[in-house]
Amino acid sequence: MPTAVDLPLRDETGAPGVDLKTQILRFAVTGGLAAIVDFGLYVIGLELGLPVAVAKSISFVAGTTTAYLINRRWTFAAEPSRARFVAVVILYGITFAVQVGLNQIMFHTFPDHWWKVPLAFCIAQGTATVINFVVQRAVIFRIR
Repeated sequence: MPTAVDLPLRDETGAPGVDLKTQILRFAVTGGLAAIVDFGLYVIGLELGLPVAVAKSISFVAGTTTAYLINRRWTFAAEPSRARFVAVVILYGITFAVQVGLNQIMFHTFPDHWWKVPLAFCIAQGTATVINFVVQRAVIFRIR
């Protein structure tokens, strides 16, 4: 017997939506791609001598833009909407502060070892990822 997670959902137009399992999988794949963009640009920025917060800010914007464009269409199967876009911009503004702030704190807290940059990045990225998925699924791209 199918569970509520397996049942087809409907979006606001009545079209079939995407079930939770599929959304989580797609969000993870999209997040992986966006994280590669984010981390790659972050490391390049640090290598170029940019301050930590500047390098992370630039990489965050590129990574989250990548994630939004893919998630809107593929993960949440949502049509373009000005209201959704504004909501995502506000959400990304909040997660930007969380992610850059956590990364900055971790970067300056950890000792100078090879794992400092990736661990600080992963803690900040992981926290922002959970916030983003929950808010996007429950609020911005919710199925009615």
